[in-house]
Amino acid sequence: MPRSRPSSDGDVGERGSASLEFLTVGMILLVPLVYLVLAVASIQAAAFGVEGAARQAARVAVLRADAAGSPGAVERTVRVVLADYGIDAGTASVDVDCSEACDAPGSRITVRVRALVALPLVPQVLASSSIGTVELRSSATHTVSRFAGAP
Repeated sequence: MPRSRPSSDGDVGERGSASLEFLTVGMILLVPLVYLVLAVASIQAAAFGVEGAARQAARVAVLRADAAGSPGAVERTVRVVLADYGIDAGTASVDVDCSEACDAPGSRITVRVRALVALPLVPQVLASSSIGTVELRSSATHTVSRFAGAP
């Protein structure tokens, strides 16, 4: 098997650099790609959490429509669900709207949840501002049963 001879016409600059180029380009392309996957996964998980919090809070609001402490129960439900998904509940806000009186049978109760989710691996300085966070919103509507308040 003949061995290749080093050329003598001066192409010394191309020897042995392919692996270095592969590693350099690989790292330049791989690091942003991995971060993109992590960020999308984090935002998707948070979106599930915010959506679940709004849905569960609307259910609690309908079930406790005739009780006196409904806003507190809705707020607690949102905080617990967001904590289950690892979302800082301190950044969340909850808004409850009723189509009629909240305890009236047939009334539609809408719960809107808004939360700020920090992107992964972002320093706390940027995460506390709007640069390193993503705002997620969700709402859910449920109808008070026509038998609500019946003995």
